[in-house]
Amino acid sequence: MKTFQELYQDILEQEIGKGRKITGDYNPVHMDCLLHPEQYAPVIAAESCVSCEDERACMNSCVFDAIEGKNGEIHINAEKCTGCGECIDVCKLERITANKDVLPVIQAVRSGKKDVYVLIAPAFTGQFGEKATPGRLRTAFKAIGFKGMVEVAVFADILTLKEALEFEHHVQKKEDFQLTSCCCPVWITMIRKIYSELVPHVPGAVSPMIAAGRVVKELYPDAMTVFVGPCMAKKKEAREEDIADAVDYVLTFQEVQDIFDAAGIQPELLSEDEKEHSSRAGRIYARTGGVSEAVKKTVEQIDPDKKIPVIPEQADGVPACKKLIERIQKGETEANFFEGMACNGGCVGGPKIIIKKEEGKERVDAYGDEAQYRTPLENPFVLELLERLGYDSVENFLENSKILTRDFGE
Repeated sequence: MKTFQELYQDILEQEIGKGRKITGDYNPVHMDCLLHPEQYAPVIAAESCVSCEDERACMNSCVFDAIEGKNGEIHINAEKCTGCGECIDVCKLERITANKDVLPVIQAVRSGKKDVYVLIAPAFTGQFGEKATPGRLRTAFKAIGFKGMVEVAVFADILTLKEALEFEHHVQKKEDFQLTSCCCPVWITMIRKIYSELVPHVPGAVSPMIAAGRVVKELYPDAMTVFVGPCMAKKKEAREEDIADAVDYVLTFQEVQDIFDAAGIQPELLSEDEKEHSSRAGRIYARTGGVSEAVKKTVEQIDPDKKIPVIPEQADGVPACKKLIERIQKGETEANFFEGMACNGGCVGGPKIIIKKEEGKERVDAYGDEAQYRTPLENPFVLELLERLGYDSVENFLENSKILTRDFGE
């Protein structure tokens, strides 16, 4: 019987490559998962798991208790699983794998019923080749059939401004502390589900991914949106009930590389379709410390004579995030702005990256340094975008727009 990965490769060949028909036996559950990934957890038990040298390793790795034992086999609880990928890392037999959104995405693109836009995460730079510039990637996605590609970094710019204003209001005026809410869905889920008493310290803001999806659909109501990034947890975030209106599907970098390979597309060899809209602040969200740095610089621009400066502290990796939260609870830190990333190094260290995280960080920093603008306050494209949405000022947008806001209360 075919493995999950073998079936996935056959489907790629059938839908994108040489049109080869699927032959041989396969698990019908695997086929259903590939056809309807939204009905399954971000990670799945790809093979039967009856015996294991360390049968509790995957269960012990999950801080959300999403892995359950049933009839001698493991079961992934789709409601509890965040897609952090810890269980995949510890499974010595490689029987747990990432869910795939490729098939419904390709079917949506090929159907032509709706324009499908790619929303690409700030961690993309360098992932598809040294010379795969944003402009060449945009051309590559259009060659597959996507309508266009939007850099999520410009929405990270907008969220930076929101977080900076939240800091000015809640910390500078009340001597409080702030837990950043912009990036990592695992970090936010940890706070909401395990440390709920800290929720009041989290500004009610969506992630840049959700903001990007909502804005695209506001401008193009009939569009479909596909987020592309290094993170499996974004698959779960996109399905959360209060924000499920923003992003239709999530592809990892590795899934996109699979599509490029099957279609014979080499982004490095394509022509440029360049459109730069993001500042350095939005671009560096992809690595640990990026959000803190972006918010700190923006706060300093908003209020140069600030009484309380941004004093950041970061943690990356799920265990480190837990330790940071415990230190906050015990009052063992002097920081007032806390940034958590579930992956070591931040998004550049995500479970579905293509290049090493050290190289990814270097690429992100270099791309940030190339930006014409340092912060969202300097970025004219932010104002231009808001004008297209019908807002006459940044303040009006931040105060009145439902696009950027969510309620973290249970």
